[in-house]
Amino acid sequence: MRLTAALSIAATLGAAQATILGFNSGASDDKGNAKSQQDFEREFKAAKSLNGAPGDFNTIRLYSNIQWNTPDTPIAAFPAAIATNTSLLLGIWASGTDNIDNELKALTAALDEYGSKLADLVIAISVGSEDLYRVSEPGLRNKAGVGQNAETIVGFIKDAKTRLASTALKGKPFTHVDTWTAWVNGSNKAVIDEIDFLAVNAFPFYESELDNKIGNAGPLLSDALAATDGVAGGKDVWITETGWAYSGPAFGAADATVDNAGEYWQDVGCKLFGKRNVFWYTLRDANPANEVKFAITDNLSTTPRYNLTCPTDSGELPKSSPTGNNSTTPTGNGTSSSNGTNTGSGSSGSGSGSGSGNGNVSGPAGSSPTAPIQSGAGSFISISMVNSMAMALSVVFAAAAWAL
Repeated sequence: MRLTAALSIAATLGAAQATILGFNSGASDDKGNAKSQQDFEREFKAAKSLNGAPGDFNTIRLYSNIQWNTPDTPIAAFPAAIATNTSLLLGIWASGTDNIDNELKALTAALDEYGSKLADLVIAISVGSEDLYRVSEPGLRNKAGVGQNAETIVGFIKDAKTRLASTALKGKPFTHVDTWTAWVNGSNKAVIDEIDFLAVNAFPFYESELDNKIGNAGPLLSDALAATDGVAGGKDVWITETGWAYSGPAFGAADATVDNAGEYWQDVGCKLFGKRNVFWYTLRDANPANEVKFAITDNLSTTPRYNLTCPTDSGELPKSSPTGNNSTTPTGNGTSSSNGTNTGSGSSGSGSGSGSGNGNVSGPAGSSPTAPIQSGAGSFISISMVNSMAMALSVVFAAAAWAL
């Protein structure tokens, strides 16, 4: 990450918190209704008051700046964050549109109203969520919804930087959120070049073509992160969505149970907290159409469904076995087709179709994962090969940059 970006985040969070602990927050509630300021305040307060939590979950990732079912009204999460002193990873929804004017209109209107009270809470700005995955071959095959190609996302990021350069958000770091297979796809390198850090959504629960039982969740996530780190060119990698379902249908060997959700928190989450920036999916279910439920609380109770207390030393995430058993992974590497759509096989860590604030673009309200993400048939290689290729790509990219 660029030094100025790191300093901006550090200034927002304060020296006492070395890494970010947060949750994702959709624009609607689990009935599909727009959240009010009071709804957001209750949610943000609950996030900070969870019994047994291993730290202060004082940061929220938003998917949009727009209030649900409005064209460009600033989202009610803004005054709620100010009232509760909650830090924000802002989201600019980028799918299903040829511009981000309404998102920027809503955000600048909020800045005009709240000024530094809002800007000082913003740790970073994300432009788009899983757009690159949706236009990839597996995304199209799985009918993941409308996305955008790398050229469009880069254009949106540049637009946002230009439009916000004269506001109180000047100097804030920018990112894009996507799946690890989108990041290791060489067709998307221009996005990596344009952002300050990479943000990855990863759900072993949905990797149904692998042996994704709960006992293998740690290695699967570890592999996804290693592959993303390998192409990041030294930039930070944040985890913007991960979690395990407590209710709903099984995907492959992954069963949605409270016990498994708790085991994922203990065996995976506790090994990440304090070591990486993590936004857990999720505190509150937000998509009524989704059968799969992830919320760690019921009705925002501060008593969670399972034990959140982490051991004093949780250790590191386990790596895949060198034999490739239970750990083979599609390459995710692909090329760009003539229309700019990424092609290539790969297993995404997520299936989220994240709704915007106005309810008129691709994706359900509240940004809940909605579909299993399946890897391409016949494209499996060992994760060690994936990581080697990723590392090689990063070396090539660095050499090219040096030559320029």
